Amino acid sequence: MPLAPMSEVVGGLAGARRGLGAFNAIQLEQAEAIVAGAERAGSPVVLQVSENCVAYHGALAPLGRAVLEVGRAAAVPVVVHLDHATSADLVREAVALGFGSVMFDASRLDHDANVAATAEVAARCHADGVWVEAELGEIGGKDGAHAPHARTDPAEAASYVAATGVDALAVAVGTSHAMPTRDGVLDLPLIARLRAAVPVPLVLHGSSGVPDAALGAAVGHGMTKINIATQLNKVYTAAVRDRLAADPALVDPRRYVAAGRDAVAAEVARLLAVIQAPGLPCR
Repeated sequence: MPLAPMSEVVGGLAGARRGLGAFNAIQLEQAEAIVAGAERAGSPVVLQVSENCVAYHGALAPLGRAVLEVGRAAAVPVVVHLDHATSADLVREAVALGFGSVMFDASRLDHDANVAATAEVAARCHADGVWVEAELGEIGGKDGAHAPHARTDPAEAASYVAATGVDALAVAVGTSHAMPTRDGVLDLPLIARLRAAVPVPLVLHGSSGVPDAALGAAVGHGMTKINIATQLNKVYTAAVRDRLAADPALVDPRRYVAAGRDAVAAEVARLLAVIQAPGLPCR
């Protein structure tokens, strides 16, 4: 199946108040697992590679090309997305490779610089038919900082989208990146106000720290794209640990990495069912 445009995938879910799962892969086996889980759920999926992952590998192209091929071989629609890119050069490289969607993160810049840089990236990407996500303000959790009290103002968000021309907006509503526990508390009324004010799909970053019921409620109140990374890493690592503990003599990585891959596929299928249950109406 050809790689899917983000606009088509989002359009098919947002109107039905269903969430779009977006999962980060660090290695090929995780990418395979994410697609396998989406196929099991019969759901479209976003397969993400982050700038941090690129730094880990030392380059985008090797994993990026592999992820693109995994997506092309899938039996469900797959969007390949560059996550949290702070470098315009990295965005250009991802577009040249064939990524259909990018998240340009200028949130650490002051407001005017953020708007200018993001608008420039959006214009270039749109010329190539690439979807652009951005972030207004800084959602907690980057570099280990937990800041769940950050909030996005709806009027500022609407103004930012108009000024930059982005296609989706990541907003701060109570989540924090890299949370190892699932006890985050979302500001559901704020999500509803943002949905009413902002004319593009909303993105929930830091979703690994949110309980299942709250994820479903977030979609019901107006979130569309749900980003999940840490939760998959937890599941993967636990399965590998268990497999190695069960057989201390095991040395073939294919045998224990496969356990992690299987666990991630099951968790992706489960999470997709959570965020694609019929949502609650916004109030």
